[in-house]
Amino acid sequence: MIRLDSISRAHGRQILLMDASMAVHAGEKVGLVGPNGAGKSTIFRMIVGQEPPDGGDVIVDRGVTIGYFDQQVGEMAGRSVLAETVAGAGEVSSLGAELAELETAMADPERGDELDRLVTRYGEVQARFQELDGYGLDSRAREILAGLGFDDGRMNSDVGDLSGGWKMRVALARILLMQPDALLLDEPTNHLDIESILWLEQFLRNFAGAVVITSHDRTFLNRLVTRVVDIDGGDLVSYSGDYEFYVAQRELADAQRDAQAARQQAMLAKEKAFIARFQARASHAAQVQSRVKKLEKIDVLEPPRRRVVPEFAFRDPPRSGDDVVRLEGVGKAYGPRVLYRDLDLTIRRQERWCVMGVNGAGKSTLLKLVTGAIEPDAGTVTPGASLRMGYFAQHSMELLDAESTVLQTLEHAFPQSNTGTLRNLAAAFLFTGDDVDKQVRFLSGGEKARLVLARMLYDPPNFLVLDEPTNHLDMDTKAMLRRALGKYSGTMLLVSHDREFLADTTNRVLHVGDGEVHMYGRGYADWVEATGQEAPGVRGAANA
Repeated sequence: MIRLDSISRAHGRQILLMDASMAVHAGEKVGLVGPNGAGKSTIFRMIVGQEPPDGGDVIVDRGVTIGYFDQQVGEMAGRSVLAETVAGAGEVSSLGAELAELETAMADPERGDELDRLVTRYGEVQARFQELDGYGLDSRAREILAGLGFDDGRMNSDVGDLSGGWKMRVALARILLMQPDALLLDEPTNHLDIESILWLEQFLRNFAGAVVITSHDRTFLNRLVTRVVDIDGGDLVSYSGDYEFYVAQRELADAQRDAQAARQQAMLAKEKAFIARFQARASHAAQVQSRVKKLEKIDVLEPPRRRVVPEFAFRDPPRSGDDVVRLEGVGKAYGPRVLYRDLDLTIRRQERWCVMGVNGAGKSTLLKLVTGAIEPDAGTVTPGASLRMGYFAQHSMELLDAESTVLQTLEHAFPQSNTGTLRNLAAAFLFTGDDVDKQVRFLSGGEKARLVLARMLYDPPNFLVLDEPTNHLDMDTKAMLRRALGKYSGTMLLVSHDREFLADTTNRVLHVGDGEVHMYGRGYADWVEATGQEAPGVRGAANA
């Protein structure tokens, strides 16, 4: 239904695609992968006609409807969340509006002479509206919004009052409500919590149309896709199977190409040594010339282009006291909504707590109470001895100096460190070459998050409090962060929607909700196995 034939595309001097081809067939679930800047979003924009290829053809079969979700949210204000969602549902929404206009026109006595035409048109529109389940549009919109975390009150509130992240959910709901033949989803999980990710995972598994998706959530991709298309050095390489199969096949292919290149280099070295040894001897002139011509005809194999995976090693943090933070009788409420009452919690050295709970249960509030960012309404929060705390919050990126460069930000934080060391630190968080001279105001959300983490982790505190640290991070950076935190000898309290990250970094679970707190003395992976849930009250595909 969608084909890219011999596509070429460049941005300035950077070649993204060169004579690359791919196809998407009806009902397929395709993961589009590649490093940041490889051209994933460019492919989406070419398919929907927002950006032309430099060469080749983009072909979409006649009659195929496409729903495209990207990270750009237009103006949303003046309508309820529900109305905004329904208004963006594409053809079915337009048909609904036309039906309402036709009903008004047919009831207008001054347009009686048009009645036959209006009735005929009404029948045509109504038939198509019914075909698209238009009369169930409102209920389907509510179901989708509920799956993405909206309660009834928020559905009926003004969409203009929402934060950027919640507006992204509305934009996603609009696309899902369209029921197109193909969905193009560019990082749809960025602003979702685990509950919403699990709901979306199931929705897309049941979706009858084709799906092409990019995501930095490895678990999500692995559960959903049946084929992976890898943007590899300007080419599009297809792998049948899930994401884990793709990773294994790519590693195998790289190893085979390594071996082939090594064998060829050994052969070339042998031939060149023969030529160098005998080229001055007349008795071997024919053999030498034969081998020279042979070498001229050989296409030299290049070793596989390996993506640079950043690595970062923690310094050992200073030792804290055995009791890191103690909460006693803590209560916190916002108006009539009670988040915590009589909460007693002691976080001890080297414990790694993940906080679980439905949206609005108070996960971020607990982190703010622990860090002292807000005060409890009742009870006390007592930090332990020799405590050095590092707090990563979603507003941390906003506190960066917009006019400073990446390198200047690190130099200001660590004036005693030399430039070479700080450049190595920046490189570990994917700021290489001229990237260190970019001003903060030009950084993406993911780049700002990497900069905040680099500044926090270079001279590590002994207590890390992390609120969604993996938002906007690509897979390689998340993998680096998981490995680094796996070796971290301090204490952690964190909230994350990345299930792989939680499984690799935690050894305690704190489940909060309805003013109650439940503690589980092992990590997230064990909690999932024990409860059969990947989020409170939600079974994932692995347990369904």
